[in-house]
Amino acid sequence: MSNEWEAPAIVLATRPHGEGGAVVTVLTEAHGRHAGLAKGGASRAQAALWQPGNLVEARWVARLADQLGSLSGEMVHAAASLALDDPLALSVLTAACAVAEGALPEREAHPGCFHGLVGVIAALARGPEHALPRLVHWEAVLLAELGYGLDLTRCAATGATDNLIYVSPKSGRAVSAEAGAPYADRLLPLPAFLRDATQPSDVQEWLAGLRVTGFFLTRDAFGLQHRPLPPAREALQDRLTLMTGPSDGR
Repeated sequence: MSNEWEAPAIVLATRPHGEGGAVVTVLTEAHGRHAGLAKGGASRAQAALWQPGNLVEARWVARLADQLGSLSGEMVHAAASLALDDPLALSVLTAACAVAEGALPEREAHPGCFHGLVGVIAALARGPEHALPRLVHWEAVLLAELGYGLDLTRCAATGATDNLIYVSPKSGRAVSAEAGAPYADRLLPLPAFLRDATQPSDVQEWLAGLRVTGFFLTRDAFGLQHRPLPPAREALQDRLTLMTGPSDGR
């Protein structure tokens, strides 16, 4: 294990530490979720740098590889400040960072999760309507990388590959309309864009997608740690529920 590295990184979380310092958690391609002490990280000069969602060029150094180490960085893309004026964009950004920070194991490379999260942040620059479908797909990738992958390619009951409109909460596999009809109230609705990223999607479908991935994140990725889904992730789902209007139940 190296005791020094420099790499592009996504800031996931920051908490104050000591006199003006901050313990910052970042995500990199090769080093995974990695924490370090940013000296002066909570100061006025550095606070903007270490906001969750920012893309930075990070440098981590420690005397021994298993120490917390020192973290420094330079801004590459100030995603957090760009999202400040749009409550939905900020909610997407904070939810994604909270899921990554809470679900990914420390110092274990998950390059698919890193690149997927970069994709969500890049899409957010065009607006939350572009980032939300990417976020749902990214959560599915994260589940797969952690060993809890969903199988949405064919019906769990019949093997059919068309008219797949449900997900089984037990198996994480798709279920067709015909096979699922008698059990519809026990199945999760499967939005078309989650199976096929080229499909258009709207708020109702983003919410359905977040409910699918949120169910398995809650049960598996966070449940096995005896932790709830992060409040920021719950808040995003609640915000979309309000956007769909009073007729859409929880």
